[in-house]
Amino acid sequence: MEAPAIVTEDIGRLFDDYWAVDGVDLSIAPGEIYGFLGPNGAGKSTLVRMLCTLLRPSRGKGFVAGHDVARQPELVRLQIGVALQDAALDDRQTGRELLDLQARLYGLRRDERLARVAQVLTLVDIGSAIDRQIHTYSGGMKRRLDLAAALIHDPQILFLDEPTTGLDPESRAAVWTEVRALQRERGTTIFLTTQYLEEADELADRVGIISRGHLVAEGSPDALKKTVGTDVIVARVSEMPAEAVTALRAVPGVEEVVCRGDELMIHAGDGAGAMSPVALALHASGTRVLSLTLRTPTLDDVFLQLTGAHLEADEATTDAMAETEAAETEAAETDAADSAAAGVSPGSPGGPP
Repeated sequence: MEAPAIVTEDIGRLFDDYWAVDGVDLSIAPGEIYGFLGPNGAGKSTLVRMLCTLLRPSRGKGFVAGHDVARQPELVRLQIGVALQDAALDDRQTGRELLDLQARLYGLRRDERLARVAQVLTLVDIGSAIDRQIHTYSGGMKRRLDLAAALIHDPQILFLDEPTTGLDPESRAAVWTEVRALQRERGTTIFLTTQYLEEADELADRVGIISRGHLVAEGSPDALKKTVGTDVIVARVSEMPAEAVTALRAVPGVEEVVCRGDELMIHAGDGAGAMSPVALALHASGTRVLSLTLRTPTLDDVFLQLTGAHLEADEATTDAMAETEAAETEAAETDAADSAAAGVSPGSPGGPP
C-alpha cells in the first residue's frame, strides 16, 4: 500500500492564547484532491502554512511527501508547489521571465528550464499574454501564472490556498479545469483550501470541514451531504413572527426549522411533499411569504448541522481572523529567523530551500 502524501498527527498552532489549529489529524492519499472547507478565520491558511513549513507547529506532527515539516523543511520544500492567497508576482516581468526565474531558483539548467516552461504552459492556459508584462494581466491570469510558477519544478504535492477568491465565474471555471487536468494527467496530490461550497463539491475527492481550528467532519462531498438526510425548504419572509416557527414544527414530515435573517430553513425528509403543508402553515400563522423554494442538501447544510453556523464569517470570526493573520505574520518572521540561525534557508512560499 502506497504511503500517504500528507499526514498530520494532533497538529496545532497557538497564537498567544488562541489555538488557530487545534489537534487536526489528516491522511491524504497520493493523487487525491483534498478540499479543506471552512469560513474565514477557521484555521485553513494556518494549517497550510504549517504543512508548507512557513509556520512551525506548536504541537503534534506533520509529514509531507514522507518528510517531517518541522525537522526536514528543506526536503519538504523540494517536493511541494504552493500558491497562496496573495500571488507574489513582479509586475515588471513578463510571465515567461517569471517562470524562468522560478526554474533558475530550483537549479534547473537552461534546456530543462525551457522544457519545464513549455510543459506547464500546456497545463495552465495563459496564451500569448505569457510574453507580456504581468501588470497587464487580469486577476484570473495572475492566478493562473501563480499556479504555473508553483508547478515549474514538477512537485509531487500542490497546495492551493483559496485559489479562486476574488475571481469572476469564468476565471474561476478556468482554474477548476486546470486543477482537474493536473490530477488527471500528472497524478498530482492537491490540497485545496476554500470557502466556496461549489468549489469543494466540484473538485474534491474528499472534503475536510474545519470550524474554529477543529476538524469536525471528513468524507466525500456526496457522503457528507447524505448525513444531513433531508431536503430543505427555504421560506423568505417579510417578518419573523414566533407563531411561524411553532406552526412549521407541527407540520408532518418537518424535522427541523432554523431561522436565518429573513429566511426560514425548513428541513423535511420529503421536501416536495411538504411544500404545500408548509405554505398553508405559514399562511395560517399570518406570515407574509416573499418566496418559497426547495433544494437538496448542500455542504453548507452539513456545516450548519455540525456547528450551528453557516459558512459565512460572523463579526467575531472576522475579528479572530484579523488577529490570527497578524500573529501569523509575526510568527512566520520569527520561524524564518530561527531557521536561518540554524542554517536552514526558508526560501519563498513556493520556492526551493
